[in-house]
Amino acid sequence: MSTQQALLQRIQDRSAVSSVIGLGYVGLPLAMELCEAGFQVVGYDVSARVCDLLMRGESHIQDVPAEQVARHVRSGKFVATTDPAALDRADTVSIAVPTPLAKTRDPDMSYVLSAAETVSAHAHRGMLIVLESTTYPGTTRELLQPRLEARGLAVGSDVFLAFSPERVDPGNPTFHTKNTPKVVGGITAACNTVATAFYQSTIDTVVPVSSPEAAELVKLLENTFRSVNIGLVNEMAIVCDRLGVDVWEVIDAAATKPFGFMKFTPGPGIGGHCIPLDPHYLAWKMRALNYKTRFIDLASEVNSAMPDYVVEKVAWALNDDRKAVKGAKVLILGVAYKRDIDDMRESPALDVMRLLEERGAHVQYHDPHIPSFREDGHEFTGVALTDALLDAVDVVVVVTDHKVVDYQRVADRAALVVDARNVMAKVTPGRARVVALTSSRPQGGSGAA
Repeated sequence: MSTQQALLQRIQDRSAVSSVIGLGYVGLPLAMELCEAGFQVVGYDVSARVCDLLMRGESHIQDVPAEQVARHVRSGKFVATTDPAALDRADTVSIAVPTPLAKTRDPDMSYVLSAAETVSAHAHRGMLIVLESTTYPGTTRELLQPRLEARGLAVGSDVFLAFSPERVDPGNPTFHTKNTPKVVGGITAACNTVATAFYQSTIDTVVPVSSPEAAELVKLLENTFRSVNIGLVNEMAIVCDRLGVDVWEVIDAAATKPFGFMKFTPGPGIGGHCIPLDPHYLAWKMRALNYKTRFIDLASEVNSAMPDYVVEKVAWALNDDRKAVKGAKVLILGVAYKRDIDDMRESPALDVMRLLEERGAHVQYHDPHIPSFREDGHEFTGVALTDALLDAVDVVVVVTDHKVVDYQRVADRAALVVDARNVMAKVTPGRARVVALTSSRPQGGSGAA
């Protein structure tokens, strides 16, 4: 029996030991699905805190229930460790480590390189290695393959190497790891066959493509598509603001067209690990090939300017009340990067808070999902959304529209609301004077007590 056939047999009968490197928003949900599919899973992470927490049967990821982690720990199906030697017994390795951007907006590949060195040090014949971290086209072939071959392992016969982009959408109630189609691109046809079989054992739908470069580019296209369209609708918001037209009305009317239009909505900026970062990986790669990605760069420019736009809205709204930003008491509603999650990565709320503080405002925040956080060496603690607080602040700024927040209470108690998410349009007008993101015309009450 060939090495490939032996590995395929272990995958089929679930005797294969699967390892996941990186137990965060991508890695932990994947590890749990592999356990559910019947595999024994070794989770490797450099954080002792994360591994200890998981081995206690707890979860640090909102979309992964602690009960599920505890069940698989108790059964012995799942082990979390900081010891890379645990990879020695792994038949499959899925790499799900961060790929942030450096200050220069160039890819920071340090986590991927570290994972590649760790895997190559413990690689052996009959192992499948799959990179899931979002990155630029060519990463799998250029960074992982040479390290494996330097160990004397032939890719495609001794070991099998592929790329399969993560498609995690935190907080999505409908689509999760198991029912989100999985794209797979192997270095060779044999690599593709093994990687496809592995994911078919766990994921409902697997979509093979011809190469890792194609698979790497799939993820970048998906999020570049979103970034460009969000940039377009954010610019349309500014256009509507200048024209005195309600952009939400325009978008809702356009969305009635049953073909040729896809609804995107404006906001205070973009956040999360994917949309603000992934297009820059493609832009960086193309700069190396002497090509300027104009749409990507322009969308990034528009989206990055939205926190400033929101702060200007706050300044003008306070000015109408004969108040300055300096010394104003500001309450930020929501600091997560999107609704109903506890993820703050690249959240535009951080920029809004920073810009307001730079202008001298006294800024507090309320977020039911994030009681506290640390940013740039400073600790921030949220405040309770009380009547006394709403009565006391000069302006409430809605940055993230969590569903559990009582916006009717905000409308009834606050004097001024700058609404970057259009949530106040859905409640009964109250005391608050509401300034929308896209129109200078006030909504709701007159601001009278």
